[in-house]
Amino acid sequence: MKAEKNVSRIYARFSFSGLKKKTKAVAKPKTKAVAKPKPKPRAPTGRPLWLPGAKAPEWLDGSLVGDYGFDPLGLGKPSEYLQYDVDSLDQNLDLNLPGDLLGDFVGDPDIKPSIQPYSEVFGLQRFRECELIHGRWAMLGVLGALAVEGFTGIYWQDAGKVELVEGSSYFGFSLPFNMSTLILIEVLLLGYIEFQRNAEVDPETRLYPGGKYFDPFGLAVDETKKDRLKLAEIKHARLAMVAFLIFAIQAAVTSKGPLTLFVEFLGKK
Repeated sequence: MKAEKNVSRIYARFSFSGLKKKTKAVAKPKTKAVAKPKPKPRAPTGRPLWLPGAKAPEWLDGSLVGDYGFDPLGLGKPSEYLQYDVDSLDQNLDLNLPGDLLGDFVGDPDIKPSIQPYSEVFGLQRFRECELIHGRWAMLGVLGALAVEGFTGIYWQDAGKVELVEGSSYFGFSLPFNMSTLILIEVLLLGYIEFQRNAEVDPETRLYPGGKYFDPFGLAVDETKKDRLKLAEIKHARLAMVAFLIFAIQAAVTSKGPLTLFVEFLGKK
């Protein structure tokens, strides 16, 4: 009998000693998560901004020439992508489970693109290229509108009508081409120039090709003057885009040219 009791005690110890008592889980009081404040971007010392007291976005760090921290719509904000795992297919259950979220996708900065010069179509550097090209066209357009009206008296918005009625001319001199031939020449010439520009993958060379054709006087050879010339160009480009927008509004409202309206404005004073 004693042996049986000892065996039962030993069996009880070995069979029930590993069990733990069940305890009810006590819910912790909910606490509101306090988000850590993000560090505010600091502009470089002495950096001018588009508005006194304005705060520049973190992606506008002043590295681009003519960067005054102006991006109210956040168009130049770098794109962020999420990386997911491959979807898994369970044929037995006829179920296609989506892949898990792995985190943010970070590209390799050492890999340089070979087809296009920018990793993002809507990136900041791409916007700078578009801004500069549109600004250069606007400068030519403003100069052309003022010169045509000043020398011939024809408003820039009516120049095409005159070409169709009186034939092709330039500053009063007739040209041996009709309108169709001129359009064909412009398409071929500008198409070739744009093709050559898009074949260049270096962002700096795309914007500032230089050389004997685009810098015949060697103004940008000196690196100390190059940044100053870039800043002057982007300022004039922005001013020209605003000016041409005003020309278009004036032509739509009054059907007159900018010089005529300016003379009329001076005559009323």
